[in-house]
Amino acid sequence: MEWWRTAVIYQIYPRSFADSDGDGVGDLPGITARLPHLADLGVDALWLSPFYRSPMVDGGYDVSDYRDVDPVFGTLADFDALLAEAHRLGLRVIVDIVPNHTSSAHPWFTEGRRDRYVFRSTEERPNAWRSLFGGPAWTQVADGSWYLHCFDPAQPDLNWDNPEVRAEFDDILRFWLDRGVDGFRVDVAHGLVKPDLAAVSIFDQDRVHDIYRGWRKILDSYPGERMAVAEVFDTEPARVARYVAADELHQAFNFDFLDAPWDPTELRRIIEASLAAAAEVGAPPTWVLSNHDRRRPVTRFGGGVVGLRRARAAALLMLGLPGSAYLYQGEELGLPEVLDLPDEARADPQWIRSAGAEIGRDGCRVPLPWEGDEPPFGFGPGGRSWLPMPADWVARTVAVQRADPDSVLSLYREALRRRRPAATLAWRPAPDGVLCFETEGFLVAANLGGPAFGLPRAPVLASSPVGGTLPPDTTVWMERD
Repeated sequence: MEWWRTAVIYQIYPRSFADSDGDGVGDLPGITARLPHLADLGVDALWLSPFYRSPMVDGGYDVSDYRDVDPVFGTLADFDALLAEAHRLGLRVIVDIVPNHTSSAHPWFTEGRRDRYVFRSTEERPNAWRSLFGGPAWTQVADGSWYLHCFDPAQPDLNWDNPEVRAEFDDILRFWLDRGVDGFRVDVAHGLVKPDLAAVSIFDQDRVHDIYRGWRKILDSYPGERMAVAEVFDTEPARVARYVAADELHQAFNFDFLDAPWDPTELRRIIEASLAAAAEVGAPPTWVLSNHDRRRPVTRFGGGVVGLRRARAAALLMLGLPGSAYLYQGEELGLPEVLDLPDEARADPQWIRSAGAEIGRDGCRVPLPWEGDEPPFGFGPGGRSWLPMPADWVARTVAVQRADPDSVLSLYREALRRRRPAATLAWRPAPDGVLCFETEGFLVAANLGGPAFGLPRAPVLASSPVGGTLPPDTTVWMERD
């Protein structure tokens, strides 16, 4: 089957992965130098969040040039070197594409190409749509007209009814495919086509699917099973599945699973709905516990010892499900959300536009700790990082965890080493509070809060120590009958 149907894909947030030049900001050469970590971890591919030219109002998701690398991250030659090294190590590379909006510093916007953006000439604000970063979704310019921005005012939304916009992004896709990338992550995939001004919701308009049918033809015209994964949020599974029909994109992120509470009934419902929706269109289900926009699972599941134990159990549960899984950098280290960043260090527009009322997403973007006894733990040669690291991460560095057979890193490495591709799932009887299912790979049991119960056989792998019983907040893999 195609590689992406069962792949484990690792997300890299370039500013926070590894710094090569000592300026405190991660970059492409830093990523290249640390690729052996991913090869050793056992993932199949890496997904790079944006590294294009950008004013960095939204961490690179405000693009001013889609065909070049921002100098803070390096050069196109650095990207080519990263790609070559990843492929040498057997890792595929997926890059982010941001088609819903550009930066307000993009030449189209600065040169007044309003036909390529969503502008309205009205005396009053066109409607009551709200920005996802807070405040109105419309900003007025000097001549009195308004432009739409679903996110920050520095991210004006594109007009996908203009064929020039469609042609431009077709060419951008080909630019990166010609360089050898293996696929794309499509930012705000359900947002491109806008409804009329009377609509309540801006997102998930039916006409957006015509765009992806065209993109699928481009992807299929290249050798090597190139793919694309859609970011589609706040949408029912059956609607999300439409983006991964046979003639559209290949995968879509599973935000229902990512946002699921630590509750066996709700988790089973989400798993069943996800499997059913994917099966309707012949697509693989995807599973994800964290990304650059969401609070880290250790913190989300309660924090401290309990949160870490549940995060370990959730990881083994996720990696035991059929389909494809996405990991976010630092997840394999059991990093918690950093909740006490100093105000002056925060850079997220959610924080800025809400005047501090919303804490924003910086807490999951704190750079990775690699080695050493004090911050920034080998992040770069300059002894600094763009967001400060907690001193107690000294016990969570890659170097410390690689030497500890009981660490979170060792659990992920062992799970990825033993993981067996699967396409089907069958539920098995289990006590209250426990999820138990069988795939082509293993019999998986996850105790999400029920009493300890006897295991039918010794586990192949356990998220936490077990004897003959499965304690709460623990997942095990066992051989099938």
